Amino acid sequence: MEQLTFLELTKKILKEERKPLTHEEIWELAKIKGYDKYVGSKGKTPWITISAQLYVNIRDKKDKSPFVKIGSRPRRFYLRELMKEGDESRIIEEQPVEVLPPKKLGYLEKDLHPFLAYYGNYFLNSFLKTIQHTRSDRGEFREWLHPDMVGCYFSMDEWKPEVFELSSTTGNNPIKIYSFEIKRELNFSNLRESFFQTVSNSSWANEGYLAASEISNDEEFQKELERLSSSFGIGVIKIDIEDPDSTKILFPAKPREYLDWDTVNKLTVNADFREFLIRVKTDLTSKEVRKEKYDKILSREELQRIILKN
Repeated sequence: MEQLTFLELTKKILKEERKPLTHEEIWELAKIKGYDKYVGSKGKTPWITISAQLYVNIRDKKDKSPFVKIGSRPRRFYLRELMKEGDESRIIEEQPVEVLPPKKLGYLEKDLHPFLAYYGNYFLNSFLKTIQHTRSDRGEFREWLHPDMVGCYFSMDEWKPEVFELSSTTGNNPIKIYSFEIKRELNFSNLRESFFQTVSNSSWANEGYLAASEISNDEEFQKELERLSSSFGIGVIKIDIEDPDSTKILFPAKPREYLDWDTVNKLTVNADFREFLIRVKTDLTSKEVRKEKYDKILSREELQRIILKN
């Protein structure tokens, strides 16, 4: 048998079983049937990779996707071609709700941007853009002003057209803006500076996050990180450079209903941020997201090559 992608593996399992399955069941059956050895890079949580890739395939290809989501609690996946009459009513359109440290830090903070873009695409259903601080107007540049990355979640693919139109008409735009500050590591030596930099750079957004690949597991450190997160509403993301699909939110951000428009206006001194705002408005108006205008989404293999080259 030739090498299989996760989606090809899923399609093969569903064709043979001819019934809806959860992402965990798909992977367990793959192991039982021996198909798992034909998948190249598996990572530590291949069932999560299957789930993420299925959601994105269904989201991006819509009714052209060979897969459908059926039921809830637990969510199952099935093949569109095997759907029987009446099954259409069971298809749903919502998305999933969703530490081993590296041996050395032989990479830069900028190397983590593609990992966060990958996570945002597959797990936050969002499109991220890097903000280059050097593109700020010289006279306006200030430390602790610009986030490292920003992102936008568009609900137009998940809401019915009538709901989307009404929401836009009433001024409640169906989007969510994320802001991210990125660090290679977090420990007691840089916690407060890193955290309050994130508060300064990201508290204007609907959700603000501090993301790092190396986070201390010290019990007292974790308690302090949780306390700061809870007090200021800033979320914390652990970037897993060994298995990008295991990247996760350690502490959730406190959602804000409205953006801080005064701060958004200040951020427009940066050309990348201005381009991001224009892009979001254009995509929202056209009801079509131009994914190529945001940071490119690399494959798992491409992400790992970033780390290996250092």
